[in-house]
Amino acid sequence: MQRFLYFFLSVIFLVFPALADRGRDVIGHVTVSVIHASNEEVVDNVKQFKSVDEETRARLIKDPRLKFSHYRQLGSDTKPLYRSYENWAQPLPPSDEILLRFEAQARPSKDVTRLDLELWLSRKKILKSGAALSENTPMFVLGPEWRQGRMILIITLAPLASPVRYSEK
Repeated sequence: MQRFLYFFLSVIFLVFPALADRGRDVIGHVTVSVIHASNEEVVDNVKQFKSVDEETRARLIKDPRLKFSHYRQLGSDTKPLYRSYENWAQPLPPSDEILLRFEAQARPSKDVTRLDLELWLSRKKILKSGAALSENTPMFVLGPEWRQGRMILIITLAPLASPVRYSEK
């Protein structure tokens, strides 16, 4: 009887994979970009990075708190947003000096997806926040003073039409 039960359960999980772990369903993608902003001439170790595009620059200048003379994009990373699992974006690979942890708070609606966000700088959590992101509408985060300027993070959500299974391997 016990063999029959094990056989029956294994057949059920093979035939109906939807009964397996639904937490690994990808419900969107999160893109994190790191911008170095300063009012002074660009420091030597930042000169190697390209300037931000004109559209991004125009959006940054609109907000007086984000208005600087020079903007350089240091890096960017896109990661899947899982239904129930946390994920880490590493916009400056292979360095782990800047990390962003994100996790969906609830099932996304048609208009808004709520996320838990944590910004880690040099292995210390410096920001923890909940955020409501809309499709392709970036969120700008003015970070701390960093290397003779300020760090600005741009967080963008790109939702999927329908949830898909994501496999890293």
